[in-house]
Amino acid sequence: MKLIYNVQDKPKAGQIVVFAFQQLLAIMAATIAVPGVVNQVTGSHMTASAAMFGAGIGTIVYLLFTKFKSPVFLGSSFAFLGSMFSAFAGAIAMGDENLGYFGLIIGAAFAGLVYVILSIIVKFAGVNWINKIMPAVVIGPTVAIIGLSLAGNAVGDAVKGGVADASGNAVANPYVAFICAFVTMVVVVVCSTYGKKMAKLIPFIIGILAGYAMAVYFTVIGMITNTPSLQIVDFSPFTNLVAGGVGVQTFISLPQFTFVNAIQGLKSVNPAYIATIAVGFIPVAFVVFAEHIADHKNLSSIIEKDLLVEPGLSRTLLGDGIGSFAGAVFGGCPNTTYGESIGCVAITGNASIVTILCAAILAIVVSFLSPVMAFLNSVPPCVMGGVCITLYGFIAVSGLKMIQKSDLNDNANLFTVSVILICGVGGLSFTFGDITITTVASALILGIITNLMLKKGRKKEEAAVETKVNDITVDEETADEVKAEEKAD
Repeated sequence: MKLIYNVQDKPKAGQIVVFAFQQLLAIMAATIAVPGVVNQVTGSHMTASAAMFGAGIGTIVYLLFTKFKSPVFLGSSFAFLGSMFSAFAGAIAMGDENLGYFGLIIGAAFAGLVYVILSIIVKFAGVNWINKIMPAVVIGPTVAIIGLSLAGNAVGDAVKGGVADASGNAVANPYVAFICAFVTMVVVVVCSTYGKKMAKLIPFIIGILAGYAMAVYFTVIGMITNTPSLQIVDFSPFTNLVAGGVGVQTFISLPQFTFVNAIQGLKSVNPAYIATIAVGFIPVAFVVFAEHIADHKNLSSIIEKDLLVEPGLSRTLLGDGIGSFAGAVFGGCPNTTYGESIGCVAITGNASIVTILCAAILAIVVSFLSPVMAFLNSVPPCVMGGVCITLYGFIAVSGLKMIQKSDLNDNANLFTVSVILICGVGGLSFTFGDITITTVASALILGIITNLMLKKGRKKEEAAVETKVNDITVDEETADEVKAEEKAD
């Protein structure tokens, strides 16, 4: 797809905020989901507003390190969920939940340190070795798996409403929820394909508003007729704003920053806990490193500029690592580059770095605005599911397009792609205690091993053929010399 706005292009001032809000909507669901999952599992009290603030700060740090040349938003990383669980589990076992918040920050620092070390290695070793072990035949199917591995999340959300019963189960009829998801998806697709001017550039905003309106329609009918199965939108984020009366917090509220709780947990810190955090976070950073490369390879193919060369992998690693740490200081969640953001860039054709910067600033601003956060929290899963079907699908197709550059008539390439796709679609992953090697990382690692193994075998075969050809040539030259000598005699 041809870009409407390239990396250094600047949309009109009035349009930038709209484009930025669209980026925010694209990354919102996953970004605020991470603290929600951690709270549910550990009983902690992380907040969505702090996660949004941290994502904004992390993205700005990333943009600074990459010299404003890599248009992608950083959001809360799901890869570190197990590590975050262990941080709180250890803290709660010691009787101090605040220590868990300190653990999140120290853990992000350990992960950031891994990125710094890898950045230094890349700085001196270059990126050619990466291109050799991760050619298109490896990266292509891996990018496809990034999208396909998220398919279950998108489909699961598409049939789920926002209102839950006492057990936490959605009460909405899945068919009713899917209608809202379908409306959202169709509007996004139609606007992106046939839209003119602004409609083509903001398909996600239009789609989400259409799906949200449909969800509100069903919810109102459900409330009037007392039919829970029709109630999709949870209005409690709005009612909570005025539960204690209208005041300043109804409009503006300070996010619950992680470092505030972390400071209170300093008194309980001990070497054993620090060691536990290091073991939980450092290995995961190496796993996310593989996904980092896949994301930037994908984004490079979209903007048609190799980001591993300019601004350079060393800079993107530093930006991701330091940005992740900065984000965790405020929001508690280590950050990572988001496939949703890359998908948004690809579908809308808007790779403007100004849009990403504005989205980061907007994330910081809205984290203080109670009504805006209430709206974002009230968007039902089915509506975001409709959006994510298009986003994750586009990521998957982007990876498949990369494979076109490879000769699949060559069995070495064919089997490399096959191994990655089957392991990825099959959900292969490995868990060692609190450390999980994700499906994407597992598929990528096996793909690299398969490719290198087959490539080595192919080189031996080519060398044998070359030797045989040389031997035949030598024999022919010897025969010619003998004939020449006999003729001379």
